[in-house]
Amino acid sequence: MQTAITLMGGLGMFLYGMNVMGEGLQKAAGSKLKKIIEMLTSNVVMGVLVGTVVTGIIQSSSATTVMVVGFVNAGIMTLSQAIGVIMGANIGTTVTAQLVSFSLEDIAPIALGIGIIFYMFTSKEKTKQVAEILIGFGLLFTGMEFMKQAVEPLSELESFRNALLFLSKNPVLGILAGFAITGIVQSSSASMGMLIALASQGLVPITAALPILYGDNIGTCVTSLISSLGASRNAKRAAIMHLSFNVIGTLLFMILLNKPIVAVVQYLDPTNTARQIANAHTLFNIINVILLLPFSKYIVKLAERIVPIKEEEIELATANTTKYLDERMFETPSIALGNTVQEVSRMGEKAKKSYNYSIKGLLEKDNKSIEKTFSSEKTVDILHKSILSYLLKLSNTNMNSDERIKADLLFHIVNDIERISDHAENIAEIDKMAIDSKCDFSETAETEIKDLSSLVLKNIENALSYINTKNHEMFDEIEETEKNVNMLVKQYRNEHLRRLEEGVCTIDSGIIFLDLLTNFERISDHCSNIAEKLNTLSK
Repeated sequence: MQTAITLMGGLGMFLYGMNVMGEGLQKAAGSKLKKIIEMLTSNVVMGVLVGTVVTGIIQSSSATTVMVVGFVNAGIMTLSQAIGVIMGANIGTTVTAQLVSFSLEDIAPIALGIGIIFYMFTSKEKTKQVAEILIGFGLLFTGMEFMKQAVEPLSELESFRNALLFLSKNPVLGILAGFAITGIVQSSSASMGMLIALASQGLVPITAALPILYGDNIGTCVTSLISSLGASRNAKRAAIMHLSFNVIGTLLFMILLNKPIVAVVQYLDPTNTARQIANAHTLFNIINVILLLPFSKYIVKLAERIVPIKEEEIELATANTTKYLDERMFETPSIALGNTVQEVSRMGEKAKKSYNYSIKGLLEKDNKSIEKTFSSEKTVDILHKSILSYLLKLSNTNMNSDERIKADLLFHIVNDIERISDHAENIAEIDKMAIDSKCDFSETAETEIKDLSSLVLKNIENALSYINTKNHEMFDEIEETEKNVNMLVKQYRNEHLRRLEEGVCTIDSGIIFLDLLTNFERISDHCSNIAEKLNTLSK
């Protein structure tokens, strides 16, 4: 009983340490993680490199594959890109096993001490991030030491030794054991840690460890399979690709490559079973990628065969819902934030569409365009609520200070975009009123409306471009356009009052014209607000 309690405590500390270290690395990487993902192209080799690097940073292949499922679900990543990242994630996850296979328990207290002191007595964000990495490292190896101590008494139990010997003679049961352990703890690194702890006490020979190791790699697929439930069919295919890749690799090694890999790792470290297991884990994943990379397109086709494409499967399903937001991305806040920016930009395009429809309805007296304005505005409202809800949840994740500032600015920008769409709806309602009352504008007033509406559209487009490009030179252009809009609104209002006095315009058309000027001015104000928020990021 004491052995089980100590083993559970050690495993808990190991998992917590790995999580703390991973979060510290993520915070330190920050926006670089997003840039790494942006390196992804249709080139599957680049996908492998990206998957390896990202998993090495976040210390979890499960988190990477869940993130891939989220990207595929959002339509950001194709299946051809996803298979490369999934393969790379399997290589990246071997970093932890390599790390814990060395006996670094003696420096764990030093790392903990330095990390805790730095964390408690510094206010610098970067220093705190380094401190978190050190604390995670210390906890990881302290947990590893606990697990080694917990399993030490098992060496005296003949029944336990016989059970492990039985697994070495029955590799299928070993695979099932590895699968079950990883499926339960949801971490192949944790199950590898336990395996290495057993090996360090001389309890597990390499012949018994390999089947369990193969099962660990299959068990890590459970997380991505669970995350794909309720997602798009393409996301399910991504999870199936992950499972297929590991199952095919396991079959290859069990049938053809088991003896060669044993010979290689025993040659490299003849007496250290822990190092043999870590090296076998690394070799398994690297060789598996090398062998299966040329056949990646066939793994994609296999996934499509298992989860077939239905005729009704059309990407238009995202028309009135968010496209880039997925709570799976909360594992990596910097990437989740980057996706939120894309969704905000998408919302902005729909707000611009609302505005364009409202102007067309006004100038062409087109009822269809007016109805399209109302429809588009409803979509903007849905996106507005969804994005704000997502940002609220994202703000409760482990973001660094710069990311929190950016998230706070996005709150305000989303509200400004929603108000632009509201004013477009106001213009559409004015259009409807003008059509119903058979109101006609003078030739001068119509020219003024066209000039002003074009200037406002320019500011909307520049504000959206500013969101996408982060080009801070846009700020001056938006502010200059805002001044011109305000100047023209004031000028046109005065000229309109003069036309009213001269009887060129009617009272009814005059009220409508003034309401239009007010809405144009408000829309440009919100564009200026967006520019001011974005400009603060450069300071």
